[in-house]
Amino acid sequence: MPSTKRPLTRFQSDLILLFTAFVWGSGFIAQKVAAPSLSIFFFNGGRFLLGAILLLPIIKFKLNIPKYELFKVFTAGVLLFLAGAFQQAGMKTTTAGNAGFITGLYVVIVPIFLFLFWRQKQPWIIWISAVLAVLGMLLLSTGGKIHLVQGDLLEFIGALLWAFHVIVVGLAVKSLHPLHFAIGQFLFCSFLNIITGLILEPSTIVLIGELWWTIIYNGIASVAIGFTLQGIGQKNAPATDAALILSMEAVFAAILGFFFLHERFTLIQFIGCFLVLMAIALSQLPVGKLFAKTNKQLC
Repeated sequence: MPSTKRPLTRFQSDLILLFTAFVWGSGFIAQKVAAPSLSIFFFNGGRFLLGAILLLPIIKFKLNIPKYELFKVFTAGVLLFLAGAFQQAGMKTTTAGNAGFITGLYVVIVPIFLFLFWRQKQPWIIWISAVLAVLGMLLLSTGGKIHLVQGDLLEFIGALLWAFHVIVVGLAVKSLHPLHFAIGQFLFCSFLNIITGLILEPSTIVLIGELWWTIIYNGIASVAIGFTLQGIGQKNAPATDAALILSMEAVFAAILGFFFLHERFTLIQFIGCFLVLMAIALSQLPVGKLFAKTNKQLC
């Protein structure tokens, strides 16, 4: 008899997403080195192209995406491109701390979007977890001090786009193979970035020779491993789980930045890490099932 693979449990999927957050957090180190001088378009274009190339042998160079599913792939690729562009544009006029906090707002934006556009009701514990996660990232990223500047609007637009991307990935991998979907969105995102870079910042392409290692690391870790595992994890995990757990990227980035970039790590930031961890733990409580079971026993 043919054997069928058991789908991943929600807990297993969440563990995959947690590892994804760690991988993305580690990519922050190389990204920070490249950001001051290398064009964001060539950086993103290079790393997403490399990620796609590394994954193609796994599917034997046969990309299988039905024509009626291409819209999902193109949408995810466009969101990747736009979210990265707005985030980097905002960094030119705002602080890294503000950028980290505002981008992290996608944690609470995801359940709001799911409720507004998809009419998906969220358990009360998810809303509490989202608020705790946002507060934790506020303390972690800014040390509790926020000074708003002009670029914060661009960062907020980026947060909206990241939220949509998390939702689109969650919807797409329900009907598409995660690897094929990942490669498709990487190729399209890379194409958009490289074309935009050649049009807007052609002279900065020479800097790739100096900062090649940042592209290679991010192409392997953040793209080939990270975004692919995101698709695998979200196949059997709710989008709200994904948003909360992927917010751990900020925690891992701060911890790794402390060790490798010698960045300060204050008591307030430790408290922020604790709040994010608490938010993730709370989001896993089966309150919906317990509530339903209790009602059933009372009836």
